[in-house]
Amino acid sequence: MRIAISATGDSLEAPVDFRFGRCPFFVIVDVENNEISKFEAIRNPAVGAFGGAGIQAAQLIANRGVNVVITGNIGPNAFSVLTQTGIKVVTGVGGIKVRDAVEMYMRGELKESTMPTRGFGPGFGRGFGRGRGFGMGGF
Repeated sequence: MRIAISATGDSLEAPVDFRFGRCPFFVIVDVENNEISKFEAIRNPAVGAFGGAGIQAAQLIANRGVNVVITGNIGPNAFSVLTQTGIKVVTGVGGIKVRDAVEMYMRGELKESTMPTRGFGPGFGRGFGRGRGFGMGGF
């Protein structure tokens, strides 16, 4: 099983990032016999994207043969790309170490999400979140 975790750094000890599309790294962990057998950290090229960061990140993950994504929050477009390719999404995780998140998932303590999350406020792309009580004005 391959698990991708949004992370603030490039190791198993890095905290899980609360963001999916704009996290700095993805740590991809291979699990065999309920143990981490190896991992790789990849920079997220979508971190600085003007728009569509979630979709770009989701496509990157889908192309890596991942089965599960663990993250804090994920938008509807990225969620759709991942679930349409058969990737399970686990949200609501953040701040704990990547290693701990993987171990929690393997013990059944983290459950698959059935819908995207809202995130922390306005994003940078396509106008989502603007003009919705954030003092940014409407369209």
